[in-house]
Amino acid sequence: MKVLVLGAGVVGTATAWYLAARGHEVTVLDRREGPGLETSFANGAQISACHAEPWANPEAPGQILKWIWRDDAPLLFRLRMDPRQWTWGASFLVECLPARTRRNIGDIVRLALYSRASLTELRAATGIQYDQLELGILHYYTDAAVYEGAVRAAALMRAYGLERDVKSVDQAIAIEPALAPSRSKIVGATYTPTDESGDAYLFTVRLAALAEARGAAFAMGRTVERIVADGGSVTGVVVRDALGQVQTLVADAYVLALASYSPLLAREIGLTLPIYPAKGYSATVPIADASRAPRVSLTDDGAKIVFSRLGERLRIAGTAELSGYSTELNMVRCEALIRRAREMFPHAAHYEQASFWTGLRPSTPSNVPLVGRTRYPNLFLNTGHGTLGWTLACGSGRALADIISGRAPEVDFRFTH
Repeated sequence: MKVLVLGAGVVGTATAWYLAARGHEVTVLDRREGPGLETSFANGAQISACHAEPWANPEAPGQILKWIWRDDAPLLFRLRMDPRQWTWGASFLVECLPARTRRNIGDIVRLALYSRASLTELRAATGIQYDQLELGILHYYTDAAVYEGAVRAAALMRAYGLERDVKSVDQAIAIEPALAPSRSKIVGATYTPTDESGDAYLFTVRLAALAEARGAAFAMGRTVERIVADGGSVTGVVVRDALGQVQTLVADAYVLALASYSPLLAREIGLTLPIYPAKGYSATVPIADASRAPRVSLTDDGAKIVFSRLGERLRIAGTAELSGYSTELNMVRCEALIRRAREMFPHAAHYEQASFWTGLRPSTPSNVPLVGRTRYPNLFLNTGHGTLGWTLACGSGRALADIISGRAPEVDFRFTH
């Protein structure tokens, strides 16, 4: 089968890899000059099944109200004259209901565990390297009430098969000694030893090369202008190249994996996707003292910031700003990342040499991605992964390749249909 994958981020590239592995003729289209240059480029670098608790949870509305006047708030709604934002926000509040949160956690955990296992198999089969560390992810908490909520969430995740263990402050520091100078700030921790970290951009570039060796084609510098539908199916996509030349490309099947831009194309053919961009920030700094920099990937739950070691670099990432499609850097939010890093790990890195980045996470109100079929029988979705694109990429790509190939996916998940 001839398949066009729209989007060469980590999700689209993983989809292409698994489709090529099943013998399909695959072409990946992307407007950028290479794979992984948008949301996958400088994210938090975590393979984090332990992040299955969505932003939408019973505590979220109160936290958002508390943060609403802070420009450096971990989750910031900037109200716009945008009905899509308001609709998304209303749906977000519904997903904060306890029963919804429990169901969403179950879906995310199951897909995350499947994805992590798929990545492990892929790495063993190909030898792909991407500054990965298999040292687990440690969440630490600086607020007692938030920690108590995390203990409850960890119990729910364990019920779904995720190994997320509650740790004391001393146990947390034994796992990651770089936390020792900040002992007085920490009230407790949870630890998922089977989670990982690694450079999503490096992975995407190298997996694209492996997919090409398997016969997949990556057509870079091609902007997808629109999807053409007629007679109940998709008949092609209109593409503009870097020289401005326009052509219509035709395939047997199409995969929409354009992250935050997916709903803009989908609505032109009558599909409404509940995705809104959540701008995330990161800073990458050179390590100054390896003994004082964390090796275990960390999540600072109070600040909603993650720390991941990537070779001789430290990635500091986090926060979410719902403010439309702007990718302009807000230096207040950039500086908040560095300020927190200096506070927790004062001598670990050359913070004055930080490289800042921002990307648009394609977020659904529930944090559950849209993977599967649409009402057009030859158009498929792999989008809406929010903060978990790197975590869920291999699992959602593998499962979608099964669906397109007429097989039943091996994971229990609410696929679209």
